[in-house]
Amino acid sequence: MKTMATFVTRAVDVDRQWFVVDATDQTLGRLATRIASVLRGKHKPQYAPNIDTGDYVVVVNAAKVAVTGRKREQKVYYRHSGYPSGIRAVLLEDQLERHPSRVIEHAVRGMLPHNRLGRAMLKKLKVYGGPDHPHQAQQPVPFQESVTGASADE
Repeated sequence: MKTMATFVTRAVDVDRQWFVVDATDQTLGRLATRIASVLRGKHKPQYAPNIDTGDYVVVVNAAKVAVTGRKREQKVYYRHSGYPSGIRAVLLEDQLERHPSRVIEHAVRGMLPHNRLGRAMLKKLKVYGGPDHPHQAQQPVPFQESVTGASADE
């Protein structure tokens, strides 16, 4: 009796692509879920949860990302210095003006694994506030909705 061997993905089997995403007028959370899925490699048939099989993602126009409701005026990002009374708060509106890349990075970070594998995946995310990026040599292809399985009616 002949049995089939189980395919096990190894790190050397992974070939990485570069994708470029235009964040203009895209909803922050929906965009972040698609980016996190590509960074994890869930769009590939050789996906394995214990191996970084994902691709590189370059996000441009991060300052033009859309949010629903009144989040632009009401959403607050907190951080703490570790010292007494060291809590700091920044509104989403102010964060988009000063550091627009941090908004998308923060949203995607929360959707990746919270361990060393997730930190390695996050290093493949490159976010820029404007339309230009220094990754032309990698020949990134436009981000297609079919890559992440998103429906056309969204």
